[in-house]
Amino acid sequence: MNKVIIASLRRNTGKTSVIVGVAKALRERIGYMKPFGDRLLYQKKRLWDYDAALITNVFNLQDKPEDMTMGFDHSKLRYMYDEGSTKEKLQESISNVGKDKDILFIEGGRDITYGASVHLDAISLAQHVDGKLFIVLSGDEGTVMDDITFMKRHISMAQVDFGGVVVNKIHDVEDFRAIYYDSIAEMGIDVVGIIPYRAELTYLSLDYLAERLFAKVIAGEGGLNSAVKNIFIGAMPADAALRNPLFKRGNKLIITSGDRSDMILAALESDTSGIVLTNNVLPSSKIVSRAAERNIPLLLVPFDTYEAAKQIENLEPLLTKEDAEKIDLLKELITKHVELGEIAGS
Repeated sequence: MNKVIIASLRRNTGKTSVIVGVAKALRERIGYMKPFGDRLLYQKKRLWDYDAALITNVFNLQDKPEDMTMGFDHSKLRYMYDEGSTKEKLQESISNVGKDKDILFIEGGRDITYGASVHLDAISLAQHVDGKLFIVLSGDEGTVMDDITFMKRHISMAQVDFGGVVVNKIHDVEDFRAIYYDSIAEMGIDVVGIIPYRAELTYLSLDYLAERLFAKVIAGEGGLNSAVKNIFIGAMPADAALRNPLFKRGNKLIITSGDRSDMILAALESDTSGIVLTNNVLPSSKIVSRAAERNIPLLLVPFDTYEAAKQIENLEPLLTKEDAEKIDLLKELITKHVELGEIAGS
C-alpha cells in the first residue's frame, strides 16, 4: 500500500479536491485519513471531519469518518498523546482504514504548520507513517513562487520522502510553465502538476447554501443542485432592479426579505438559481406556488439581508457529494495536467 501525504503551505489551496481528482483518475482502491481534523461536523452524536465525510461518501468507503481523524482540539490531543503514542495511534489507524487498499491518502491540516505542537503537522505525518509528501500550492503566480522559495529556504525536507509540488488554480498554465518552470527546477523542486483555474469549481450550489445557512427550503427542492454564479442583493425597488445590469445576469442568487413580493416575483421571472428569504418572513402562498412551478429554491433564514449576504460571502466553496459535474471535471483536469504515476508510485 502506498501512503501519500497531501499538504499545503496556506489555507484553501484545494487539497481535498486534488485528492478526489487523483483518486478518481487512478481508479484504484483508496483509503483516506485526516489525522488532525479542522472542519468539524457533529452528526448523529459523532464528531466527523467534513473532508473525511466527503471522501467516504464520494468513494463509498466502508470505514467510518470518525475513525479517519484522531482529534480536533490541540489541548485534548496534547493530553491524550505524546509523540510516541501519536505515532502508534497513526499506525493503528493506517492498519484499519488502509486495509486492502492500493493507496492511502493522508491529508494535512489547514497549512503546513497546523498540528506541529501535537506532532500532526504535515512534516511529522510524513515521518511517522513513512509516506510520500506532496505540497499543493495555489494563488497568483507571484504567491506561488513566494511559497516555493520560502519552502526551499526554510522548510527542511531532508528527513521525508518529498515527491514535489502540485500547483493548483493557475489561470494560464502555459504562461506559468514558460516563465517559472525552469526557476522552480533550478531550486531542485519537482513540479508534479500544474492545474488550471476553472470558475465552475468555485460556484456554490443551492443545496450547499441551504446546509451552511441552516435554511428551511420552502419550495423548489428539485432545483437544489443548481449552481450560483452571481449574487444580487434585492434591497431596491423591483423596477430599479430590472434596470440594473447585475440583475440581468444568469444563474443568480437573490437575497431579499420575504415581504418583498415585487422583488421575489421579478426574480422568479428571470434567470434565477435560487432566492434567500431573510428576516424569517414567509412570502404569500401564490409566490411559493410559482417558485415550486419554476423549480427555483426558496431558502428561508432568520437573519436580515445584510447578515445573510455577509455569511454567504464568507462561505468557502467546499466540494459536496452531490457535485457530480465538479467531480468529473476534477478527474478530467487531474488526468490531463498531473503526473499520476509520480503520486501513485508507479
